Amino acid sequence: MAGNRKNELKALFAGGLAPAEPARAPETKASPDTETTEPVPAGDTGVLHRNPSGAVKAMGLSLGAMTREVEEARVLRQSINEGERIVNIHPDKIDASFIEDRLRLDNRDDEDFAALIDSIRENGQQVPALLRPHPDKNGRYETAYGHRRVRAAARLGIEVRAIVRNLSDDELVLAQGKENTERRNLTFIERGLFAKNLSRRGFDRKIIGDALAVQKSELSRLMAVVESIPETVIRMIGPAPKVGRDRWMKLGQMLQKKNAEAIANDEMHYQRFQAAATDRRFQLVFDRLLRREKPDTPKPLDLRDSSGRMFARITRDPEGRPRKIEFAKHVDAGFIDDTISLLADRYAAFLDDKQPGKE
Repeated sequence: MAGNRKNELKALFAGGLAPAEPARAPETKASPDTETTEPVPAGDTGVLHRNPSGAVKAMGLSLGAMTREVEEARVLRQSINEGERIVNIHPDKIDASFIEDRLRLDNRDDEDFAALIDSIRENGQQVPALLRPHPDKNGRYETAYGHRRVRAAARLGIEVRAIVRNLSDDELVLAQGKENTERRNLTFIERGLFAKNLSRRGFDRKIIGDALAVQKSELSRLMAVVESIPETVIRMIGPAPKVGRDRWMKLGQMLQKKNAEAIANDEMHYQRFQAAATDRRFQLVFDRLLRREKPDTPKPLDLRDSSGRMFARITRDPEGRPRKIEFAKHVDAGFIDDTISLLADRYAAFLDDKQPGKE
């Protein structure tokens, strides 16, 4: 499998690439310890290796990794052919995109990020990030995609390998959204928050939809859900990758009711919530609000004789209306028959009294 992968990538870079021309994007001249240029290695890939749990899973991961590698190599080769170079830049000179897309729970590192750090430590950064010269800060850069690679490099104390390209705000957002779609999909609520952040910055629906690769109808649903949930609640819960649109939508509906947000905030102050993972945090808030929606069923009413012995029980619905009468086993069948007959007579008389013209 590894041999096939190498051959595939070599084939993509075969054919004698012309020497790279100077990058079209202007670059700030770097001191020797902050920014250098380097040749592009053939077969550049960005695979995060995971421990397989079985033959089928291993095959699936390998095929998926190969697909990503081939596409990444194709894009990288195209960039090189267009005259772009890979440069090394110190992470201290790189800022995040002006649009947040991912949620980090209490700034914790997830499992994939830990694997990325290990991969870069052992093999180096194989896939470059995409940066643009910062529009407002001379000598600095802004990330279009590769935020996690930049963070990993900063954690390891090494330079970031990157392509620097002049990008408009629209182009940066589209590149950022494209990477999220192709490499590690945003969760439902992250996509909604990304759309909301773009809308706040004045991007039109067309650009937002293109960045998220969604149709207008799906974008409208995303926006409606994220607008119905206070951002503080979203950020406290986190990305919740196992929670889909329907349950986020239901949570938004519950939060519209009186005092619901206060109840959610109360739940989020408990230690059990703060110690929980993101999907469990969602469930804790969801269950707390769901219990509030379901009022307690009234206790049954016991009917007792003069000695205090129960002979019948009346159960009620959540609104308190009697719905069922149950007689105790010791009650004589003749009494039950008489009661049924009496109830029938009384109900007939009740309906008769309701007839028009009767007082």
